[in-house]
Amino acid sequence: MTADTITAADIRINARWLIPVEPFGIVLEHQAVILQGCRIADVLSQSEADLKYRTRETVNLDRHVVLPGLINLHGHTAMSLFRGLADDLPLMTWLNDHIWPAEGKFVSEPFVLDGTRLAMAEMLRTGTTTFSDMYFFPEVTAQVAHDAGMRAQVCFPLMDMPTVWGSGPDEYLRKGAALIEQWQGDDYIMPAIGPHAPYTVSDQPLKDAVNLAEKTGAAIQLHLHETAFEVDEAVKASGKRPVTRMAELGVLGRNTQCVHMTQIDDSDMEQLAHSGAHIVHCPESNLKLASGLCPVQKLMDHGINVTIGTDGAASNNDLDLFGELKTAAMVAKVVAGDASALSAHRALEMATLNGARALGREQELGSLVAGKLADLIAVDLSDPFLQPVYDPASHLVYSNHGRAVSHSWIHGVPQLQDGRLTRIDVPDLMLRVGEWRQQILS
Repeated sequence: MTADTITAADIRINARWLIPVEPFGIVLEHQAVILQGCRIADVLSQSEADLKYRTRETVNLDRHVVLPGLINLHGHTAMSLFRGLADDLPLMTWLNDHIWPAEGKFVSEPFVLDGTRLAMAEMLRTGTTTFSDMYFFPEVTAQVAHDAGMRAQVCFPLMDMPTVWGSGPDEYLRKGAALIEQWQGDDYIMPAIGPHAPYTVSDQPLKDAVNLAEKTGAAIQLHLHETAFEVDEAVKASGKRPVTRMAELGVLGRNTQCVHMTQIDDSDMEQLAHSGAHIVHCPESNLKLASGLCPVQKLMDHGINVTIGTDGAASNNDLDLFGELKTAAMVAKVVAGDASALSAHRALEMATLNGARALGREQELGSLVAGKLADLIAVDLSDPFLQPVYDPASHLVYSNHGRAVSHSWIHGVPQLQDGRLTRIDVPDLMLRVGEWRQQILS
């Protein structure tokens, strides 16, 4: 090996174990990930890296498993300030009697700014590198995420009724179109359209949303078939299940993300598979609100892309995506009546590459492959609750929690080093959160 065959790079990450996600189902040992700028330059054995690369920085993670950053495909980030405010209630009581009144009283640009920072601190600390948000003042969320260097799909809200963000559908769509124009093509922010749900958005605004999506390429994300009550009421009112109505209006498509989907019959399954729409599974929120159980394995068996989200911290009550994976895997087995359903590797794929597919960015995100963007995390497997290690993938899903995440990089930039956030001022943030708590309590 001569000097002219050695390549200079920025960062070398030495991992005891590595789960690249692509190829599927493998765990590699003693690997090196080479980062050059914002991208992964190479993934190879440490012995090969010794011969091929010289880097300005080397990070030795000899007790860790390295994998792609997690993608949280659904949440309401600023609602982290409502964590624990209204628990042990069914969905419509929780919304109508508690959450919507609280939002009307407290939600503002400063609320969204601080609530989003709190959510991002939790998500970064527990392994999420990309999140999707659907909430008021999306322009604030987009800017906060961009400033922190975190990737985010930011869905502007759309519904029939007035809210703190607008007077009705026309204003929401006008503001949303401006949001899309401002951020379209950005490396970090993916603007999208967020019709709240079939029962809060009438036909014409949904058609307008479809037109905007077709014009701009923006994704559509909506709550759909969240509860049996929602589906039953829709059938009573129109004779149609919500999925059928969405299909007829053109809402369902390859750029659509359907959140929850706990109530699915064979006709729904056929329409979802035909449309190419993606499913966002939020198991812990669905369990806590007694909304129902999504048939994840059956959806996957029909070729439907299933991703995962935490929902908001007001209905979960945490944003730890590793905890969500454990719940998802166990619930999937019960629903399918099959202990082999949603294996550990499939669950990890759901939170990485499947999420990237739903965002239309599977060529850039979701796996550790040379040429992709350098979004990756490391999980320390040395604690007693993770010992002994026979199968790192199994441990990540069934034994781990997000607090074992020690490092993360987004776009090649360190976001978490030895468990410490690098770009969020946590002490200052906690002071602001304390002030909100006092205000909401009073």
